[in-house]
This record gives sequence, structure tokens and C-alpha cells, in this order.
Amino acid sequence: MPLPRRYLSIQKALGALLALTSLFPLPALLLALVLGEDTAAAFGQAMLVAAGLGAILWWPVRTVRYDLRLRDGFLIASGSWMLASMVATLPFVLGLPELPFTQAAFEAVSGLTTTGASVFTGLDGLPRSMLLYRQSLNFYGGLGLVLLAVAILPMLRVGGMQLFRAEVTGPTKDTKLTPRIAETAKALWKVYLGLNLLCALAYWAAGMSLFDAICHALSTVATAGFSTHDAGFGYWNNPMVEVVATGFMLVGGINFGLHYMAWRRASTAPYHGDTELRFFLLLVALVALAVTLALWLGGAYPTLGEAFRHAIFQSVSNITTTGFTKDDFSLWPSFAPLLLVMVAFVGGSSSSTSGGMKVARVTMAIRQGLREIKQLVHPKGQFIVKMGGRRVSESIVLSVGGFCTLYVLCFVMVTLALAAVGLDVVTAFTAAAASINNLGPGLGEVSASFGTLPPAALWICSFAMILGRLEVFTVLVLFAPSFWRE
Repeated sequence: MPLPRRYLSIQKALGALLALTSLFPLPALLLALVLGEDTAAAFGQAMLVAAGLGAILWWPVRTVRYDLRLRDGFLIASGSWMLASMVATLPFVLGLPELPFTQAAFEAVSGLTTTGASVFTGLDGLPRSMLLYRQSLNFYGGLGLVLLAVAILPMLRVGGMQLFRAEVTGPTKDTKLTPRIAETAKALWKVYLGLNLLCALAYWAAGMSLFDAICHALSTVATAGFSTHDAGFGYWNNPMVEVVATGFMLVGGINFGLHYMAWRRASTAPYHGDTELRFFLLLVALVALAVTLALWLGGAYPTLGEAFRHAIFQSVSNITTTGFTKDDFSLWPSFAPLLLVMVAFVGGSSSSTSGGMKVARVTMAIRQGLREIKQLVHPKGQFIVKMGGRRVSESIVLSVGGFCTLYVLCFVMVTLALAAVGLDVVTAFTAAAASINNLGPGLGEVSASFGTLPPAALWICSFAMILGRLEVFTVLVLFAPSFWRE
């Protein structure tokens, strides 16, 4: 019995997306050839395998025509991330044969979902081409694989809005910057590329080598957190490098639609009236102040200025879910370590590269809670939820409430699953938080590396990373029986 045209069209889209991911190792392959590194063969083989699998999926159904629906976008988005993660694993498996497959898959998923959690040690001794490949995964996953495909592949422009809505982050999914969704995707990627270039130049000017500057730019604007050194930013211990990192992490945590409008108008006006941005910056300031006081009063650093320098860097890193580290913040005094893990649940702005629930959703949830309190005091009163001086529709308020509930429930389930496979409570709690929020570092056993976790825990965390990156609904809808009915 032949498959319905719906599934054949989905197969066609997944084949094209898989073929696109075969190009991911290309920059690393070129660098390996230039430097004469042995990893060139691994990158070449991985590209051939991915291109071949993509062709096998795409060729038989290349002539199928079908108008994609929203639920098809969910399946394509989830499927493409899972397939791309497996393909991204190949260079690690082929280039580092001593690395177990589970750890290689975890590293690939972490890179693409911009989580930044790592099982690698000895980064300073890895081939430069492998380091570049690892960092490039952060770059590809920053704005999203499907968004990249919509911008590049003409065949995905039919039904592009469904794909866009399935992957874009935030409570409102229908905001287009341009009339055509493909043009919107291109516009966002132009801004993203420009910010990466500026970030690399700034790092280079601040004291990094050109190679490190490029690699860290790829993971900074993507708010991803991979580094080319085991010591992270402690390798440089350079205040100017930290200023550049802090600035561009903040940029990555802001709505890219605002960046695009500011670029088009050559003005900072689009930033001024954005309620979500104001709350985001207020959160950064409050957390940085609280961590500074905890470090100074706890005697972690001798002066208030030194405490602030470390606090602002780590606070911005964790709020934007970048996960860069300069010191082991799990050793900091008082409430600072737990606060830094918990703020990742809020994350950055909608349509940013950050993880977490997003500032807009958390703000709406808080205002809805306050509205319920007012309603109890004044039962006959009429109260509304506002954002930016405008009323938020009841459907969005309900959607945000449902999202926050499911998000927290998923976090609890992941925590319990990790505890069930043998992790202690602190490690299970923070590993789950670091994974579903796409943060990276946690506390306990995962404060520095996930490499000591058992294979079952790594697979659970890998699933949680994709779940968080696609904002739970896109993945969970696939488990609804009604989804699969025609």
C-alpha cells in the first residue's frame, strides 16, 4: 500500500534537509586539507554518507507535490533535528575512533542545539579542524536548521510558514519581517552572519588569535558555549575579551527581529519600546547585582570590582543560556550557583538564539498570576494582561500557561529519569535543567563535563536538549495519536 502524498512530501523535505547537512563539515574539511591533518578523510566520508542518505530519501519522491500543513511542519522540524544530529555525529566517530558512539552523539546534539554541554577533555590537543567543526555546529544550530533550509532551499518555500512556526521560538509564531517567509529567513540569517563577523573581529582586536576569535564568535552569537580550550575563558584571563563576550552574548539573547529592524532603519529606535527587552535587561542587572554581592560578601574575590567582573560575565552567560565559564561557578559561595542555574529557565528574548522559556512567556505568566490575585480581591472587576501597552489575547495567555506547565513537567520527568539511572539528586536536577534549557554547565558531577555520566543518562540529556531547543510542543505533539490520523 503506497504512502499518502503527505508522508511522501515530508520524506522529500527531510531528504533535502539531510543533503544540506552534508555540507556542515565542509569548512573543517578545507582547513584539514590546508593544515594536512588526518581528519580530512573523516570529514570527506561523513559528507558522502550524509549526501547519499539525503539522495536516497529525496530522489524517489522528487516529483511529489503537496501543500504542507502546520502539523507537517512539526514532523519535519523534529525529524530534521534528529537526522541532522545523527549525521553530525559521523565526523566525531570517524575522526576520533577512540570516542564511544554515545558520547559522540551527545557532543553533536549539544553542539547543534547550542547547549554547550560537553563530554570532551583535552580540547587543547585536538586537531584544529576538529575544533572548528565542533564550533561550527553551534553556528548552524543558532538560528535553527529548518530556518536555514527555508532560506536556502527553494523547494521548502512552499509550506515555509508551517516550518517557520514549528521552529521559531517565543509565544507568537506568526510575525514576519518581510512579506515572504523565505525572505524573512534570509533577512534573519544576514543579520546573524553580520553579527558573527563583528564578534570575530572584536575578539581578535581584544587579544585572541584569529583562529580562536572565529571559533568563539561561532558559539557566542549562537549563545552556545563551546570553547577551543579546556579552561574556557579562563585561558585568556583578559578583561577585554570578557567584555566582548558579554556584549555579544547579550546581543544573541535579544530578539533578532529587533536587530533586523534596527539595521533596516539604521536606528536604535526599535529597541526602545520593546517590553520584553526591558525585562530581559532588568533581569540581567538584578541577577548580576545579586551574584556580585554573594561573591563579595562570601569572600570569593578580594574587591568589589573583581567580584562584579566575574559576576556579570557568568550572569549574562547563564541567563542567555550560552554556558561559557571562566571559573567553576559551582564552587561559589551562598546562593550564587543555584541562582545561576535557575535563571536559565527564563532564558533570553523570543526569536533569539537563547534557550529557556523566554522572557516574554515568563513575564506573561507572572502578569496572569497577578491578574488572578486581583480577580480574587475584586471578583466583579475586569482585568487584562498587557505587553508593551497592548492587550494580550486570551488565547495567547492560555497558550503561555499551557507551555509553562508542560515545560516544567518535562523538566521534572527528565530529572526523575536521570535519578533513576543512578545520578545523585543535585546532578540529576541540574543536568536536566542544563539540558532542557540548552544551558550547558550544571552543578555536582556535571559542573565541568558530562563525560562521567553513564550512557543512559547521556541519551536522556540528548533527548532533553532537542526537546528544549524545539520548545517541547513541536516534539510532544508527535506523541498524540490524533497527529497521525489523516
